[in-house]
Amino acid sequence: MKTRITLVITISLLLLLALLPVYAGWVEEPFLLTFSTRALVLALAALSLNIVLGFGGMVSFGHALYLGLGAYSVGILASHGVDNVAVQLLVTVVLCGLVGLATGWVSMRTSGIGFIMITLAFAQMFYYLFVSLKPYGGDDGLSISLRSNLLGLNMGDPLTLYYTAFACVLAVVVWTQHMVQAPFGMVLQGCRMNERRMNALGFHTLRYKLSAYVLACVIAGVAGFLYANLTGYASPAYLAWTVSGELIVMVVLGGMGTVLGPLVGALTLLGCEELLKGMTEHWAIVLGPLIVLVVLLARRGLYGLALDWDARHAQLKEQP
Repeated sequence: MKTRITLVITISLLLLLALLPVYAGWVEEPFLLTFSTRALVLALAALSLNIVLGFGGMVSFGHALYLGLGAYSVGILASHGVDNVAVQLLVTVVLCGLVGLATGWVSMRTSGIGFIMITLAFAQMFYYLFVSLKPYGGDDGLSISLRSNLLGLNMGDPLTLYYTAFACVLAVVVWTQHMVQAPFGMVLQGCRMNERRMNALGFHTLRYKLSAYVLACVIAGVAGFLYANLTGYASPAYLAWTVSGELIVMVVLGGMGTVLGPLVGALTLLGCEELLKGMTEHWAIVLGPLIVLVVLLARRGLYGLALDWDARHAQLKEQP
């Protein structure tokens, strides 16, 4: 159960995100709304990665594959005149689910560096596949002229897109909180700690890990669906290993294996990046050491610091 500081941080952060469009409209700063939408979309992808990385202990270095699949599902369908949200989401979910099931079934046969390299190989394979699709832009990417819409719900509207992304993030955060305390989440975390012991206890660990992996792939695909509507573009660059690395940094920075950590990590990383860009063109030289410093000083990430503080505070209250 959350104690005071984590509860305050959670409520404050969610309220801030809920009211941010109001502030952006008041100060007439549309860039703030666009930037915040991008942060929420990537936070959604980071939250999905946290399911397999933070709770399952599976380091997937090809998670951006599903972000790209979601974006291309929108782009390719829109290029053929299909802009219905329900159809695009259905294609995204089915495609990411099937690809996740196939790649996950193969990847789960390995562990450690083998798992990392296989997930990376699958992502690079699809990267070059989309580069070779000349009818859909090839290396240049695919411009999306039709934004997704359904019964007047137009994803081309910045406010609609922002609150859709916020609702998705909120839904995944709430689900993750329940998942951690449910038998499925406990078995998944048990696999991360000692898979051999979980097998000895009679749990079919491959099924649990594969289910978590496929679910994470589908959520990342939804993030890609939102990302395509935000940028109006689908590019092979979305599938690049550097994007997967950025998602891993968000998870680790915010707090791997914590419910809200990836959201905190995404907002912190992208926020610092944007601030430093305004100060110097060599912002990456400054940002890199800052990330290393946080990882060294806060092993459980920024949100993990609050959890550790709560744990210490609870221990002190229990002492006579």
